[in-house]
Amino acid sequence: MQTTAAKVVGSRDGKAGFLGSIGVRFMLGGKEAGGRFAVVEHPMSPHALAAPLHRHTREDEYSYIVEGRVGALLGEEVVIGGPGDLIFKPRNEWHTFWNAGDEPARLLEIISPAGFEQFFVELVDLGGVMQVEPDVLAALCARYELEMDPGSVPDLIQRFELQFPGMPI
Repeated sequence: MQTTAAKVVGSRDGKAGFLGSIGVRFMLGGKEAGGRFAVVEHPMSPHALAAPLHRHTREDEYSYIVEGRVGALLGEEVVIGGPGDLIFKPRNEWHTFWNAGDEPARLLEIISPAGFEQFFVELVDLGGVMQVEPDVLAALCARYELEMDPGSVPDLIQRFELQFPGMPI
């Protein structure tokens, strides 16, 4: 059985980057957790849409809200959570999430099993979603078995009064 050393991740520890619409801070990688899970933090500006509608085929996501209000569209269901709430986004379900408030929001994203956190690493290294050529983004999504619907963004912006890079409210 693989064991790892105890670890404290401070409030400013971990590589941080920008995905194009929200931030990311890498707190605990899959290698450190034996592949069972990974934890990233997502700071979000007011009314920021995190991503187009998308679905994962390999992992579940659990969003623990640390501050602010976070909305999520899970299939056809809209949920809003606040500090201390957990939003479960199961694999194979179309979903997205956003900052549902006028103040910054921050959540811890638990990814299980681990692996998808590397998608964020690669996207940060490419300069974020708005800097990536569509064919490069498509190849990245394919590697991580992620389906994305960029055509969903205008409706999400209008429906929930959100902001997304390069798209006006």
